[in-house]
Amino acid sequence: MTIISLESGVRGVTGEAWRGVRYFCTWRVGGESPPPWDSLNLGTHVQDAPGAVSSNRARLRRSLPAEPLWLEQVHGTQVCDADGSGVWRMNGTPCADAAVTTESGRPLAIMTADCLPVVLADEAGRVLGVAHAGWRGLAAGVLENTLSAMRAHCSDAGSWRAWLGPAIGQPAFEVGEEVREAFVGADSAAAACFVRWPGSGRWHADLAGLARLRLARAGVARIELSGECTHARADRYFSYRREARTGRQATLAWLV
Repeated sequence: MTIISLESGVRGVTGEAWRGVRYFCTWRVGGESPPPWDSLNLGTHVQDAPGAVSSNRARLRRSLPAEPLWLEQVHGTQVCDADGSGVWRMNGTPCADAAVTTESGRPLAIMTADCLPVVLADEAGRVLGVAHAGWRGLAAGVLENTLSAMRAHCSDAGSWRAWLGPAIGQPAFEVGEEVREAFVGADSAAAACFVRWPGSGRWHADLAGLARLRLARAGVARIELSGECTHARADRYFSYRREARTGRQATLAWLV
C-alpha cells in the first residue's frame, strides 16, 4: 500500500505500479462536507448537501484525466460497458455495480463505505474493470461477470491482475448463517474465510479473502490487497457499519 497526495489536495491509497493503469482509493479528508459526512464525501445519495458533494467531486476531477463514470450501485451483478451503450440508467446514471473500458483516459469509479472496491486489468494494461463487491454482489458473481465482460473485449489477454481496496475487515464484519451458506454452499473452500468470534460465537467473514478466492478460481493470477479496514480507520474512511449516517469514498481507475 502506498499513500498518495494529489495536486488537488485529495489524499488516498494505491498499490503496486501497473503497466498502463492508474488507480487509487480516496480518503475522507480534504473536502467541504460537514459532519457526519466530513469531509470529502463523494456520494450524492447520503443526504449530504448537494453543493458540498458537487464541490468535492470537482476537487477530485482536477486530479483525473476526465469526468469519471459514476454508477447507481444496487449490490447486484450488472456490468456497464463504458465504451458502449444499452445499460439501464437511473436519472442519467448507469445502474450497475461494475464497469469496464478499453479507452485510455476514461476514469471508472466505485463508491464504498465498507464494501470491497476491486480494480481489474490484464497484465498488458489493455482492458480495465472496476467492481463494487459487497457480500451479496460477490456471492452472486459480480467479479466473474466483470472478468467475462473484460475477456469479451480482450480475448487474447495472457494474464490478469487485481487490487482489492479498503473495505471492512474480518474483526468488524459480523454476519449471519445465511451469508456463510451463500459462499460455502457454492464452494467449500470458502469456509476458511469464516470464523466463530470469541465471546459472541457469531460468524465473522473475511470479505477480501472471499474475493481473492473467487478471483483465483476465475483465473486471476496476481492479486494485491490494500490491507486497510474502513471500520477501524475512522480517520481515513467512511464506514456504514461504524456510522450508518456517513459518506462514501471512491476508488478511481483509468488506462493510460
